[in-house]
Amino acid sequence: MERRFVKVEKGLGPQGRIAVVRFDRGDNINALSGQAMRELRDVPRDFEDDLETSVVILTGSAKAFSAGFDLKDPEGRQRDTLAVGERIQRQRLGPRMCKAWQDMDQVTIAAIEGHCIGGGAALVVSLDFRFCGRSAHFRIPEVELGMNMSWGSIPRMLALMGPARTKQAVILASDRIGSAEALDWRLVERVVEDGQALPTAMEFAERIAKQPPIPVRMTKASVNRLAHALDDLAAHMDSDQNVLTGLTEDYKEGTSAFREKRRPTFKGR
Repeated sequence: MERRFVKVEKGLGPQGRIAVVRFDRGDNINALSGQAMRELRDVPRDFEDDLETSVVILTGSAKAFSAGFDLKDPEGRQRDTLAVGERIQRQRLGPRMCKAWQDMDQVTIAAIEGHCIGGGAALVVSLDFRFCGRSAHFRIPEVELGMNMSWGSIPRMLALMGPARTKQAVILASDRIGSAEALDWRLVERVVEDGQALPTAMEFAERIAKQPPIPVRMTKASVNRLAHALDDLAAHMDSDQNVLTGLTEDYKEGTSAFREKRRPTFKGR
């Protein structure tokens, strides 16, 4: 598949052990359309047999990591007309994208500038480390759109932030999480000056790249297996739940309010 929105550059840093993946749609919004998600899902396959790369950095544009799922994408809007089985199948693209990044053998780092919203946040919590610019902010808007937060992200956020902060971030969907809060909540590991997220991630990646590759991979695998051992138990139905909430009146109200730029009124049905 030809990649329109994602570029991969390998062979950087010490002994060429660092790669940078740039997701940039050229509009400073960087929404996750179906095409964009398929491209991002397939990137980890480039590294499956790559024993030379130790670290992969994922970054967006200079002003935006991602605005999340593209509600204006014609392909995405088709799901409202699909049968339930087809909706469930279509909904699996996001979770598979995130799982592919989590399962990479290489150490992964997100370099975040600007907004990181919804599916963008789901993607970055699938990586090993997150660095962001001081003006970056995060938001999890799914509940306010009348749906649940899915893509397997709840267990990952829980592992990073703990129960209370995860509930706060997801349930209070209108609240922006600024960079200082994100650091305090352990959603990110480091906050740097604007425009420095990628250079800082590169410096950190260089330190990892100088370590012996085999035990680095072994360490990541061991930590991830322990930290995420129960993820499937917690998240195996979140795609189904997303389809279910997508059939509610509240979902129609939430997405309509988003497009019409007004506050939604939910009725619990």
